[in-house]
Amino acid sequence: MNVHKLDDQLSVAGQIAPEDVATLAEAGFRTLIANRPDNEQPGQPAMAEIAEAARNHGMAWHYLPVQSGNVTDDDADQFSPLLEKAEGPILAFCRSGMRCSVLWALSRAATHDADDLLATAGRAGYDLTPLRPRLVQRRRD
Repeated sequence: MNVHKLDDQLSVAGQIAPEDVATLAEAGFRTLIANRPDNEQPGQPAMAEIAEAARNHGMAWHYLPVQSGNVTDDDADQFSPLLEKAEGPILAFCRSGMRCSVLWALSRAATHDADDLLATAGRAGYDLTPLRPRLVQRRRD
């Protein structure tokens, strides 16, 4: 399991398993956000099992499934309050961490410079360059 820190509140990762939750709790994560739809791919762990493991380890659980390759502005608008209200640090996960990174960038675009968001995501291993026009469009000055 590779965890990539995007900011002080949020890290992202690819698919986690129920048995990973204890390690994440020990690492200090307080909230898990699942951005991968259940049954997206054969053999992926059931979200209910991961949610149960999170509760068993005293972690908050949020399920916001997002279709791969089709992150909408509405998805980002739903993700943003989770970041603002959830107890951190937060780990969001999907298949590879890319959807979570896109959600993070879009949710921060209103108040953060697009190039700064792209650079941060790039340092974490996620190339969001094609997202730049949407980030600029969501900027509120």
